[in-house]
Amino acid sequence: MSESNTQTNLYPTTDYEEYPQIDYTTLLIIDSITVFICLLGLVGNGTVLWFLGFCIKRNPFTTYIMNLAIADFGYLLCTTLFLFFENMYIFLFNLNIIRLIELFNMLVLFTYSISLYLLTAISTERCLSILYPIWYQCHRPKHLSAIVCTLLWTLACLMAGLASPFCFLYSFETCIKMLTPLSATNLLVFSPIMVLSSIILFIKIRHSSQQQQPRKLYLVIVLTVLFFVFFAVPLSTVTFSQNYTYDPFLIDFSFLLASGNSSINPFIYFLVGSYRKRRFRDSVKVAFRTVFEEKVDPRDNTETARADTMVTGI
Repeated sequence: MSESNTQTNLYPTTDYEEYPQIDYTTLLIIDSITVFICLLGLVGNGTVLWFLGFCIKRNPFTTYIMNLAIADFGYLLCTTLFLFFENMYIFLFNLNIIRLIELFNMLVLFTYSISLYLLTAISTERCLSILYPIWYQCHRPKHLSAIVCTLLWTLACLMAGLASPFCFLYSFETCIKMLTPLSATNLLVFSPIMVLSSIILFIKIRHSSQQQQPRKLYLVIVLTVLFFVFFAVPLSTVTFSQNYTYDPFLIDFSFLLASGNSSINPFIYFLVGSYRKRRFRDSVKVAFRTVFEEKVDPRDNTETARADTMVTGI
């Protein structure tokens, strides 16, 4: 395959004769909005990383949140650079930057996948903690959060790494086919697990609201997952569907939604943490501490203490 054909197959949006129906002005507007959202998200996630790194005591939950903030920060940064170079390529037709576009496209999918994996781990662990509180309190490994995060980063690196040589050396169609396992895993494995565990957490919140104030931590997880399902999962769907149809509008719009998802998490932490008595009262630091340093559910402690009493009695 010649170099010119490879470039045309890789980014068909540059072929005006083959895709005359594409409104490039609309795509540029969507991309500009996406970049603006990404810049806001970079500030928000950078703030989360600062507070978690220097101002808030580390615990198993903050380990997950810090890794999630790193993944979201990376996604927003890579999306900004990807869209910048892609629009330079489209409107200036500068073939010298094509490899940069490929690189940041892979990094976008990589960081997006990490965010999904981490949210799945967070919601699943919280779900286990409320379904099996005694077992969770007694048998949870001390460094489980760090181990899980390391394994998830490794998994994402492995899956993206297997596809990257094909994306750099072959055509657009070959790259999409090699990314299919990654998209299918995100869409058919991790997303359902994340949704199911979050539904259980939601039921927990509804149940606790009838007895006492629901835990802010549970509310943060449910809201974060809810936004991910509606705003970020479409990116996996669109990436997977590129095997059958190419729609640049859907692709750019899915980037817009996913960028909004990665940008909204710091605001969720702040709003949930600062909301007391129907008012937003606290500073950012206090709000983050309220969420991230929240103590264990008193009912879990009661059940654990009851179990300890039974063991002592035996």
